[in-house]
Amino acid sequence: MNQKRFSHSIVLWLGLFATAGCAPAISTSGSQATTSPGLAHGLAVADSSITAALGTLTPGAVLVVSKGGRVVHERAFGVAQLAGVMCSPGATSNVCTTAIEARPMRTSTVFDVASVTKVMATTFGVMMLVDRGKIDLDAPVYTYLPDFRGPHLDSIRVRNLLQHSAGLVQWQPLYYQASNTAQTYSAIRDMPLQWGVGEARHYSDFSFMLLGDIVERVSGQRLDLFLDSALYKPLGLQHTTFNPKKKGLTEFAATEQGNVYEKHMVYDSTFGYRYRGDPTSWNGWRDYTLVGEVDDGNSYYANGGVAGHAGLFSTGTELHVLLDLLLNHGSYNGRTFIRPEVIDRFFTLDKYQNYLGWQYPVGGPPGSFSHTGFTGTYVFGDPQDGLSIVLLTNRQNLGTDAKGFFPNVGPLQMAVTKAIVEAAESDAARH
Repeated sequence: MNQKRFSHSIVLWLGLFATAGCAPAISTSGSQATTSPGLAHGLAVADSSITAALGTLTPGAVLVVSKGGRVVHERAFGVAQLAGVMCSPGATSNVCTTAIEARPMRTSTVFDVASVTKVMATTFGVMMLVDRGKIDLDAPVYTYLPDFRGPHLDSIRVRNLLQHSAGLVQWQPLYYQASNTAQTYSAIRDMPLQWGVGEARHYSDFSFMLLGDIVERVSGQRLDLFLDSALYKPLGLQHTTFNPKKKGLTEFAATEQGNVYEKHMVYDSTFGYRYRGDPTSWNGWRDYTLVGEVDDGNSYYANGGVAGHAGLFSTGTELHVLLDLLLNHGSYNGRTFIRPEVIDRFFTLDKYQNYLGWQYPVGGPPGSFSHTGFTGTYVFGDPQDGLSIVLLTNRQNLGTDAKGFFPNVGPLQMAVTKAIVEAAESDAARH
């Protein structure tokens, strides 16, 4: 890969991590296929990068890499939850137990994938319904949500929602006025647009909440139930689900202590998106460590944990299966889930230089795609090299800094991707 595609700062990060990774990580390794010497070196550099980040950027991580449909690397680092006092919701107040020991990270640990939900759940749902001829990407949204009408709303098409070009407000705490999916939908529908339809790309959670509503209306099933029956179960996925505790899952990566970050956003008009209402008019905030509960407030408080923008939980191993399904043009283990022509429609760059649902990663090879999640999750696909990369971190469990921000794992994600992709391209060039 052309070195100029990556910023100088990322190159420095990579060099630093390659030399700083001498401290041993608490880690476990899963099974992996034999790799070429070049790719093995790239994976070793990626491992060193993650090891060096433990304790400063994240307590733990899981890295899963697939090449040509085979897992070539699967490793866990650090801890799934830091030592401390464990609190959970009680009938009238939080119940805090005695001090707990740090829980080691495992490759089987289940993560709150946050906005990776947008691509690994909602976009897949739309893809499958487009494949079945039940959704037209260029149809107005009101075709599927009949009361989504108005002078400006009428011109919003399904494609606009997938492109983040509908002009919708990016974020507001909808739980101040909504406590279920129907109320959430009404709040979004009745909210004035912030930009003109198709004017530009403005990343919006609300776009994907509406897409989740469309999937439910068209399929006749709740979003999680449709995906479970149409995609996850047929693929053999057992840990990819919404509301995982209700499914009996128990091994989770912890996120933050309550909703500290969102509360800061609501109460501080200079922090993130400005909330124009009365911050004190609602006070249902969680303040215990979130383990197996979706971190995102609009998903948890306003949608019962099932929403088109956030709420999915999964493991690195199972997310790689979904990536490989896309890399194999909609087929997996001999079964076609989505026709290749539908995959191609979604992965054709639009005028905003992104895909439908997915993002084109800065500096990525041609055709590559990625998405991040606020909890510290990251997925990457590279059709050119047949690579899928899943890097999951629990950065929120470290807490926020003095300014209220969680550690920035973006440079780590880029450094890991760069090391692996360049190694794969170097191997290909030698052959």
